[in-house]
Amino acid sequence: MDTTYYFVGIKGTGMSSLALLLHDQGLKVTGSDIEKYTFTQRGLELAGIKILPFDENNIHEGLTIVAGNAFDDDQKEIKKARELGLEVIRYPDFLEKLIQKTTSIGIAGAHGKTSTTGLLAHVLGGVSPTSYLVGDGSGKGVPNARFFVFEADEYRRHFVAYHPDYVIMTNIDFDHPDYFTGIEDVCEAFSTLASQTKKGIFAWGEDKNLRKLKSKVPIHYYGTEEDDEFRAVNIKRTTKGSSFEVYRHNVFLGNYQIPLFGEHNVLNSLAVIAVSYFEKVDQEEIKHELLSFKGVKRRFTEKYVADMTIIDDYAHHPSEIKATLDAARQKYPKKKIIAVFQPHTFSRTIALMDDFAASLNMADQVFLTDIFSSIREHGGNVSSADLGNKITKGGSVLKLDNMSPLLDFHDAVVIFMGAGDIQKYEYAYEKLLSNLSYKNN
Repeated sequence: MDTTYYFVGIKGTGMSSLALLLHDQGLKVTGSDIEKYTFTQRGLELAGIKILPFDENNIHEGLTIVAGNAFDDDQKEIKKARELGLEVIRYPDFLEKLIQKTTSIGIAGAHGKTSTTGLLAHVLGGVSPTSYLVGDGSGKGVPNARFFVFEADEYRRHFVAYHPDYVIMTNIDFDHPDYFTGIEDVCEAFSTLASQTKKGIFAWGEDKNLRKLKSKVPIHYYGTEEDDEFRAVNIKRTTKGSSFEVYRHNVFLGNYQIPLFGEHNVLNSLAVIAVSYFEKVDQEEIKHELLSFKGVKRRFTEKYVADMTIIDDYAHHPSEIKATLDAARQKYPKKKIIAVFQPHTFSRTIALMDDFAASLNMADQVFLTDIFSSIREHGGNVSSADLGNKITKGGSVLKLDNMSPLLDFHDAVVIFMGAGDIQKYEYAYEKLLSNLSYKNN
């Protein structure tokens, strides 16, 4: 049947990846979204995929609707599609159909999903035909793929649609307080995914919630402790990256080097090594592929303006902020590190306020922006200033039309962190900085 796949919310991180994947497979793809520019749309534009503004008149016979998770059935295009009797399929259900044809590996966890998915896709893709969906908006569909690597998101239990061969679980943490009632609720969602996994689970051994996980398939723990099945030892972290030795039980698997920073990237690499070991991929090839990984979008993305190093990162939870600051300290041990953080959602800011303050205090100086609210929230009785009051290393709130407080820093590192529109603050600062250095020359 000759149909066009119409994506409602095509710029969503998972949605844009899936649209690219279908496009690679020679299928007709189009879709709609908000008109504001997002970092995921460039890939769609380069592929020649048309993006329309939301409008019920876009919907007609001959379309199969792929509905993004952010939209309910009362969204005007989805409503019109139902009236016309078109097939409407939700993103997770569509993905579940796709993964059944390959050896599928889902990556789940409160943090580290995107980086680990990107790394695994890169490493396996260098060895065998691999299709992938990464939550930074990149996706690829390869004919006759042996592997399918995809990000499995726990939010609203979306990942319970999947029945993959393997799952990597990087950690369990309480995030999304607008949906989960608490940590027990999150654990329950993960155990549902575990019960649907067919061959094996790779889980971070130092996570006490993952240690309690029950499953019919084997759980292989990875980490840095004695009781981990896959263990990284002799970890050396330099300004060029990290190196470590890997053992499975007491058997030496080899020396590995990664051009990545922060302890979390050693753990992510370990998960990738463990999965490839079970799929009998030659470890020499894995070592080689790890060396050339460039990272994923909006995760520790660096640029240099005047004498400043500017890092853009998606960190929006205390654990992620900690990991990002840890990575920056490793790469830039002699420089001052300034954090500019945009709190993401009122509910998360209230629920995790003390943890946010503790993580941000790892920087030398902290600035905040106003809270970024999600589509589902309409204000809340908390402000960035409330968080700022708990921060000892600064905590003043920056406004978009006045980024000049950041001009007091020289030869330092500024990290812009958040999952909202933090990039607009970064661009305003870069503009100020480049204008000034232009005048000084």
